[in-house]
Amino acid sequence: MFYKLITQTPICEGLDYLIEEGNKDKPANIYVSGVYMVAEEKNRNNRIYSREEMAQEVERYNNEFVKTNRALGELEHPNSANVSSERACHLITELRMEGNVVKGKSKVLRTPLGEIMRSLVMDGVKMGMSSRALGTVEDKNGTNYVSNMKLITVDAVADPSAPGAFVNGILESKSFIIKQDGRYEECYDTFENKLNTLPKKEVDIYLREAIIRFINNLK
Repeated sequence: MFYKLITQTPICEGLDYLIEEGNKDKPANIYVSGVYMVAEEKNRNNRIYSREEMAQEVERYNNEFVKTNRALGELEHPNSANVSSERACHLITELRMEGNVVKGKSKVLRTPLGEIMRSLVMDGVKMGMSSRALGTVEDKNGTNYVSNMKLITVDAVADPSAPGAFVNGILESKSFIIKQDGRYEECYDTFENKLNTLPKKEVDIYLREAIIRFINNLK
């Protein structure tokens, strides 16, 4: 099964901010909280997510990432199905379903991009949270329904005041395969880049191996 990289920006107000009191020995921590995802309701990207699938993914993500302090989010969406620690700006500390809404809380990190997010927050810039996930999309009467959701993370994004001002989040040029060990393998770009770097005499060998791997992935 091939998955698309999908982002979701809920139609809602911005985040709430909590600034802990600091001192000369301990700088203040900044936390953000609010709506991170919404199910069963059309979002700004004209997509609807299943509540059942979203609840399952929230539970899995909590067990695998939040509870182990590995739930990093990036500043703005990268064109990738992996989370880069170099681009991390916040750590998700809470994620829970409340009806059809996923509420979350994050600690703003002291990484380079975390400092940028901190400065934006302190300067009054309106920020939002937008999920990044893999999934399949089916068009029904002009609305895209997402299934087979695999939550990657929730990224911090600039939140324009005008609804619909976000760039369309589905990256149709990239497809991914979820490997048996849970890793995400990018199908087309990795394949093309590898071909471009190989000597001509090795291309045929690589093509045969790639075709065999592709067939095995379909089993």
